[in-house]
Amino acid sequence: MSNAHEARVAVVTGGSGGIGREIVERLATDGFSVAVHYSGSADRAEQVVRSVTDANGSAFAVQADVADEDAVSAMFDEVTSRYGGVDVIVNTAGIMMLAPLAETSLETFDRTMRTNVRGTFVVSQWAAKNLRDGGALINFSSSVVKLALPTYSTYAASKGAVDALTLILAKELRGRNVTVNTVAPGPTATPLFLDGKSDEQVKQMAGMAPLERLGEPADVAEVVAFLAGPARWMNGQTIYVNGGVI
Repeated sequence: MSNAHEARVAVVTGGSGGIGREIVERLATDGFSVAVHYSGSADRAEQVVRSVTDANGSAFAVQADVADEDAVSAMFDEVTSRYGGVDVIVNTAGIMMLAPLAETSLETFDRTMRTNVRGTFVVSQWAAKNLRDGGALINFSSSVVKLALPTYSTYAASKGAVDALTLILAKELRGRNVTVNTVAPGPTATPLFLDGKSDEQVKQMAGMAPLERLGEPADVAEVVAFLAGPARWMNGQTIYVNGGVI
């Protein structure tokens, strides 16, 4: 592949996670130089970087609290210093804590909104001002916004906000040649999804899709790669990647 400063550059927030890692590896395979963002999992982020560099790709790990504007600005300064600029941002960083609404603490609500909504807002704001011509911002929502499953009220509310931010930002960037879309996965076999669920619950959710399986991180990465590369006429959309659950 070309050297790092000639390649297109992607930043993947939450790049050490299940879907995030798959996206990093897929974009690196497509020739991107990739910044692997992490919040607290430095070891996992370095594992992702090694998987890319072992395959002759270019990647490095960078830490930031996505809800802290100064930390996000410093993160992008580091990426720009290393790679010269940013073409694609994939915003997978997020948290999910489940409970019935009546039993959800305000601390849980505030923490979820801080990461999932404020974090998306802060990163999107940087993207709006700084992505290079021909760039793409790909935010992450969830199919649960429409599925309306019990115990998901806080998480779904945070992702509904992401949908709204994304659709409006796409219109605000008129004339910039930057696309803004949201990917909304359904039930996907990641640690975030599987944590705390019984085998019976997992089996039940796998059966919701007509394809009768859970999604895999690679299924989601395929759509992200499309939006990051050839999908220049897809803009201002929420794309449900869920095997037909809804």
